[in-house]
Amino acid sequence: MSMWLEPDPSELRDPHGYSLKWHFHPPDVLPLWVADMDFPIAEAIAEAVRERLRWRVGYPPASGDRALLERIVEHQASHGLLGLSPENLLLTSSVVPGIYASVLALTSPGDEVITQVPVYPPFLNALEEHRRLAQFSPLEPTPKSWAIDFDHLERLVTPRTRLLMLCNPQNPTGRVFRREELERLAEFALRHRLWVMSDELWADLVFEGKHIPIASIDREIAMRTVTLSGPCKTYNTAGLGGGVAISHNRQLLSALSQALRGLGGHPNVLAMAAWRAALERAQDWLREVRSYLEGNRDYLTTFLRSRLPQVGYRPPEGTYLAWLDFRAVLGERAHAVMLEQARLGLSDGRAFGGYAGWLRLNFATGRTLLKEALERMERLVGALR
Repeated sequence: MSMWLEPDPSELRDPHGYSLKWHFHPPDVLPLWVADMDFPIAEAIAEAVRERLRWRVGYPPASGDRALLERIVEHQASHGLLGLSPENLLLTSSVVPGIYASVLALTSPGDEVITQVPVYPPFLNALEEHRRLAQFSPLEPTPKSWAIDFDHLERLVTPRTRLLMLCNPQNPTGRVFRREELERLAEFALRHRLWVMSDELWADLVFEGKHIPIASIDREIAMRTVTLSGPCKTYNTAGLGGGVAISHNRQLLSALSQALRGLGGHPNVLAMAAWRAALERAQDWLREVRSYLEGNRDYLTTFLRSRLPQVGYRPPEGTYLAWLDFRAVLGERAHAVMLEQARLGLSDGRAFGGYAGWLRLNFATGRTLLKEALERMERLVGALR
């Protein structure tokens, strides 16, 4: 194992306050919340940013760096999303603006939008802030994972339903949906003439199964889908930004572009340089990080099953997020109790669709820090018995 995968906490809490994750809470709180990694970025990415600064950093072409767009097309093809060209891509400042733009472009105030919960909070924020009516379809817990309730999905549809918002790999449960599930979702969307927004930001952080873009199922669903992606989760470049909206239907991208007009800004030259370098020269880094993350997931699984069996948990198939049910031991105040008594900063489940008592843990950190966090949990639960 490389030493850079065991970060020094004193370096993570830098003196400049650069890290939201490490400076949001008081210094005695161990933060495992917001979704970035505690690992340094690949040297190839850092080198590409330095090199890009040698050249002009004036306004770039509005469509972005052509070489980067071609790399993104190739990368999407590796996941099975074929038939794209650079003209099928719209660069965004990150995935979140793509979520908001999809809501604005594909629905109107008062329209109904279906999304599975629990889910990444910006899905819910975009709907609430722009007066769309969210229709929640809860993922069903199974002994080992989470399942789509297709019967419940059908009951949600009304004449006002316009959009299905999908997160795959799923944040926060870590589900990686299988082909047969995506085929049923595609059939459901087509039968009800729904647009589909699919956030596939975590596509390259999969441990079990294979990431399959819903737009790759067939041509019909591709023409009704906007796929969102970006480099920040995979390559730990959240502070640089960078995202992309992808569709075989260029009219959908034109509608998103209109929604972003005056707000989205021009492509960031350093973000583009970093993303291109990541796709071209950071694959060894990614393989090592993904292997380490899988080891962290397995360590977490073993610890919870053997020493904290009271905590509800299903091992994630992808992402570096664990979705933990503390209702039986800490009740609905789990987030506050964990912060106040164990000095652990996790994400509150209420933000993911009303899951009070659930916590999201980010295990993209050193094994030593993860062990410390889990032992703090164990001590807290033991003290409350």
